Amino acid sequence: MSYLSRRRLHLLAGIAALAFPGHAFAAPGGAAPIAAADPTAAPDAAAPDAAQPGGLDEVVVTATRRETNLQSTPVAINVLSTQALQDRHVQSLYDLADGAVPSLRVATFEARQSALTVGIRGIVPLDANQPAREQGVGIYIDGVYLGRQHGLNAALFDVERVEVLKGPQGTLFGRNTEGGALNIVTRAPSGEFEGRVRAGIGNYGAYTGELHLDLPEYHNVSVKVDGVVQYQGPTTKNPLAGQTGFNYYDRRGGRIAARWKPFEGLTNDFSYDYGLDKNSPFYSQLLNYNPNGCTAGPVSNAPNCVLPGTSYSSLTGTVKPLLPGVVVDGTSRMKTADIGVPQQPSVDQTHGFTNLLKYKASPEVELRSITAWRGVNATQWDNSGGAHRVPVVNLTAACTAAAPCGFSRYSLADLHQNQFSQEFQAVGTIDRFDYVAGLYYFNEHVTDDAATPNSNGAVAVLNAAGQVTGANYVILDPCRGSSGFGSQPGCRSIDRASEVWSKSYAGYGQITWNPLDVLHLTAGGRYTHDTKRGVLHYSRNVNYDVNTAAASAAGYQPLDRTWNRFNPAFTVAVDVTQDVHAYAKYATGYRAGGASSRTANYQSFGPEDIKSYEIGLKSDFWDHRARLNLAGYIMDRKDSQVDISSIQPFNGSNFNNLVTINAPGTTKIRGFEADLTLNPVEGLTLNGSYAYTYTRIPPVLINYTAGGLTSSVAQNFYIVFTPRNTASGAIDYRVPVGEGSTIFRVHFDGNYAQSTQAFDQFATRADASLIFNGRIALADIALGEGKQKLEVALWGRNLFDEQYVYRRDPSNSLPAAPTSSVSAGNINNVLGDYGNFNAPRTFGLEALLNF
Repeated sequence: MSYLSRRRLHLLAGIAALAFPGHAFAAPGGAAPIAAADPTAAPDAAAPDAAQPGGLDEVVVTATRRETNLQSTPVAINVLSTQALQDRHVQSLYDLADGAVPSLRVATFEARQSALTVGIRGIVPLDANQPAREQGVGIYIDGVYLGRQHGLNAALFDVERVEVLKGPQGTLFGRNTEGGALNIVTRAPSGEFEGRVRAGIGNYGAYTGELHLDLPEYHNVSVKVDGVVQYQGPTTKNPLAGQTGFNYYDRRGGRIAARWKPFEGLTNDFSYDYGLDKNSPFYSQLLNYNPNGCTAGPVSNAPNCVLPGTSYSSLTGTVKPLLPGVVVDGTSRMKTADIGVPQQPSVDQTHGFTNLLKYKASPEVELRSITAWRGVNATQWDNSGGAHRVPVVNLTAACTAAAPCGFSRYSLADLHQNQFSQEFQAVGTIDRFDYVAGLYYFNEHVTDDAATPNSNGAVAVLNAAGQVTGANYVILDPCRGSSGFGSQPGCRSIDRASEVWSKSYAGYGQITWNPLDVLHLTAGGRYTHDTKRGVLHYSRNVNYDVNTAAASAAGYQPLDRTWNRFNPAFTVAVDVTQDVHAYAKYATGYRAGGASSRTANYQSFGPEDIKSYEIGLKSDFWDHRARLNLAGYIMDRKDSQVDISSIQPFNGSNFNNLVTINAPGTTKIRGFEADLTLNPVEGLTLNGSYAYTYTRIPPVLINYTAGGLTSSVAQNFYIVFTPRNTASGAIDYRVPVGEGSTIFRVHFDGNYAQSTQAFDQFATRADASLIFNGRIALADIALGEGKQKLEVALWGRNLFDEQYVYRRDPSNSLPAAPTSSVSAGNINNVLGDYGNFNAPRTFGLEALLNF
């Protein structure tokens, strides 16, 4: 670690000296962290923006689908309030990748920014972007579950808070919430004429614009309209003229919401939203060249050149020289790509209708209906690797202008998803019993396809003696490519195309008995019935629907599986004193199985199940100027879904073969989290956190066939994007300016994460990270006698321009995956590790007008 990085770490330690695991954010001015609220339970619940002069405010939350006090709610919760999101300049979920909530991990899929990997407490799938693969953390918008992680990085619409529920939520939230749930809560119509307009500019040509308009209530109907524009130019330039650079985005979106209250006790909320996200991936740099010393001959000559899960006795082939002009840089983020490539933006379109009906039938029961239809259309164009990943060119005299040697894998994909969900709930209290019961239905249809042609060609430059002295680079014909197939629709060799139908039915209930004022006993359970059908239409450009003989030879089997689960949960909570609350909790969850469309046989895999044991303590002290929450947990997961990934050259393209298996045995996940919020003096708030997460997947015996003999090789697997230690700290200070309403606000936060693996089957780690963000503002500047107020702010993300590799792929630096009866590993495509650096420093100026 550099001297500057050590100084930053010391600064972060000072900020977080009062911090403990499991960070929760308080609103500036000392407001307590908001616990996760379910908008279906209390859409009007909101966090206070400032503490009372006497200390931290009490916060009402609805994490258990009913209103409760944050500190007496026996659930581990973090929430980013509107102010916290604004202070960090969070425009999309990817902006939480800096570690704002240490137990929450967010990373982009390599191919594009809008497909996110989201994990909580070590439940992080490597590739949840396949149609027949489920996520391990449930993502919700206003209580509606999103079936796909595509399109998650679209613009956020007037978010009131982002709620993070940690630990299995299988009873109240259902399948695929093993690690927890992330719920985005939007602001509801107010029924009064008011609005906000925000505009800003930033480096890299960035600009933003927002309009949020509430209309007056008319005939018991209130309407709210939101519009969002977010743009940033590329942070790594593409030297090919007319082509998009890397880490670029252009987002547009709109939302309209209506609230109808025809009579007392009945509320109906309807909303429609549409988002358009054009983006390009982060640039994939070549971090080193042949770092494992691969060379032909006995493996003993290159002991580090070993592909996990194999037992090669020798290595064959040749590690080829780098193409002229290729830059190797593993220490700094490249500002300009070394070789220009065709690159156009990927496009994600998200849309959806939601209707929430609530009826207070009696003092003992409230009935709710949540109906939603959502969809996403994603078109991927990813050429971020250039000459940094396979195929590796053997630059010889055979690479001619008439027959250029192809390289630069252009990863193209389309996905179309539609989902419908219906949920009914009954929530209420009878005597000393609090209860919630519900029925749930989910129906999803997904199709996808993918192709990976080469976009560039190398033409050897020869001297008079016919020796290669250099290379010229050409752009291949977008229809014919280098093998008769190109990137244009209609000209592609289809790597894969699949279609999946999923249905889920569930019934659940939870009841809390309060036999004493200080004792609370909760029991609940959820029964789930899942069905999943899937077909592989194409694999390696073979139409399985027509060529059934080829499909049969590949061992292809359509997916047709059914799973049933019962997920119970039990909690014992004790109010030790009025300000100290303890709880012990047992919870379960499960993630459905599926099939990998990235395999020729459409290889299926089963579900995984998790059990969690948790104890927690929540306390207020120092005359309510301090709040400390602690949680420790043990999670055991059976049949963990793990991935084995490789790039296999095929038919002029490069097939991404990804096999998902269920690791036998029990995966152990252990952790500790804590939150501390201090309000030492009026106007000053200190937040801090630290999270520890231990994970271990038992070694898996991989059957390996070589030379006609079959043996088993023990292979280690890892949970990705899960640092052992993470910490975050923040300082918020606000002070009045002059005699008016103007307030001067300062926010500064720092976030640390230890290094972690980025791929299941490789021990290779990415880099540790230390990111600082800040914002200073003059707020509540009165404009005239009315409600008009102005806020002007200067913000910065990654203030010290920290550079670290968040995704490191070593597959390019190891021998090829084995084929049947092969005892020697082929190193013809060995190049080096490649990976992605984090986003550079961004900063800007913005103004917010409230009226």
